[in-house]
Amino acid sequence: MSGSAHGHTTAAWTGVTICFIGFMVAGVAMVIPVPWLVVAGLVVAVVGPLIGKALAAAGFGKKPDSGHLAPAAPKASVGSGVSS
Repeated sequence: MSGSAHGHTTAAWTGVTICFIGFMVAGVAMVIPVPWLVVAGLVVAVVGPLIGKALAAAGFGKKPDSGHLAPAAPKASVGSGVSS
């Protein structure tokens, strides 16, 4: 997966961070019973992927033509170690 740069973009990190914050707020709000804060946290969690997609569309996502893989180096022939 590291070769495809999956998730290694500003758009991906921002979307995941916003979702994480939303779920954390909703989780804490469930423990201290505040129903409106639970709903607000879940709304923030739903907005996270939308912001991530918007950032990707704005150019902060993975570029379709960028290759993160290095070109393969030519392999040297390996002998048997026996000289003639």
